[in-house]
Amino acid sequence: MASVRYIVENVDEAVAFYRDNLDFKVDKHNPGKFAALLRDDLTLYLSAPGAGSGGQAGGDPKPGGWNRFMIVTAEIDVLIERLRRADARFRGKISDGGAGRAILLEDPSGNVVELFEFKKD
Repeated sequence: MASVRYIVENVDEAVAFYRDNLDFKVDKHNPGKFAALLRDDLTLYLSAPGAGSGGQAGGDPKPGGWNRFMIVTAEIDVLIERLRRADARFRGKISDGGAGRAILLEDPSGNVVELFEFKKD
């Protein structure tokens, strides 16, 4: 199982985003400070800046970098349309090359999630 930690501006808003739009399940949630979300073999830890050890590690962590995890989907166009209806933000347009198609989705704090669909045979 892999785990990723994102620093987010608003933990509760981020929990709703990942739960409602990307099918994460809430494992732990300390409102305003921390959450642990599960999806398949991934645990996503969300920490408010300055909250707990994860929100303080490395000095002054801030949200919104370019590191990301990837969600593989069989229907990227359907997922993108659903996210657009939910007013989600994207970085750039869908790319189509190599092994498949991808687009970068931003969570409410600007952290990036790559949505990816392998080429269909």
